[in-house]
Amino acid sequence: MNTVPEPRTAAALAARRSKTETALLRVRESVARRANVSRTFLHANPEARAAIATALAEASERRSRKLAEQDDEREAIWRERSLNAEDALKAAQTEILAQRIRIGELMGQIRDLQAEWTEESIQRITTENTTLRQRVRQLAADNRTLDERLKAARSNLRFQDRRVADLEAQIAAPGSAPFSGDPTTA
Repeated sequence: MNTVPEPRTAAALAARRSKTETALLRVRESVARRANVSRTFLHANPEARAAIATALAEASERRSRKLAEQDDEREAIWRERSLNAEDALKAAQTEILAQRIRIGELMGQIRDLQAEWTEESIQRITTENTTLRQRVRQLAADNRTLDERLKAARSNLRFQDRRVADLEAQIAAPGSAPFSGDPTTA
């Protein structure tokens, strides 16, 4: 087994170490700036390093608690959604069952009707229906004709009533001309 890294691997490891040291340096500078102390103080003072480690641990613990609370909230929301979905599914299944029962009943009624009506009886009823429609049209036409005749007869009757009234007035009036027999020469 070769324990000496190859040149490309060694360069990659060195780049990674350099990148890590640069990142740690930025973190130390940021912490020092925030704490309003120098970086040297942070390196030299073990209590400061312990305080930073404690603060990091507490921050990590707070973040973990917050994530756990968020997970609990999400789980409660999904649990509620799941229960609502189960209720909706049960209602849908009940409705589907009721619809299937109704469809079965209607299909049975259709079969019963099909059994009662033979092709011959359907043809007979269709013919009777056509005949009745023609009869209704004829009666409607006859009704119109009779209505027109009635209107004409009423008009003639009114005319005749006026003529009779005029003639009666002439007869009853003293000194009127004798009736000539022609109602239009009065």
